[in-house]
Amino acid sequence: MFFGATVEIENDAGDIKTFKIVGPEEIYDERKDYISIDSPMARALLKKQVDDEAVVSTPQGDKTWYINKISYKLEQK
Repeated sequence: MFFGATVEIENDAGDIKTFKIVGPEEIYDERKDYISIDSPMARALLKKQVDDEAVVSTPQGDKTWYINKISYKLEQK
């Protein structure tokens, strides 16, 4: 997975999140569906593929997420 990807991840509890990895300058209006390439989550996901797991370091400890889907759709303007 690389910059610009839209990714769906899931944890052991079945929680599913979907977001797009973007540059910090693209995050505006507190969009919940974008994360910065500089974030711990994005750094953990980089170079991963579908069915890989990513371990994200958080203040509450390491969290494991499984990659369900990756896409690189172009947005319509």
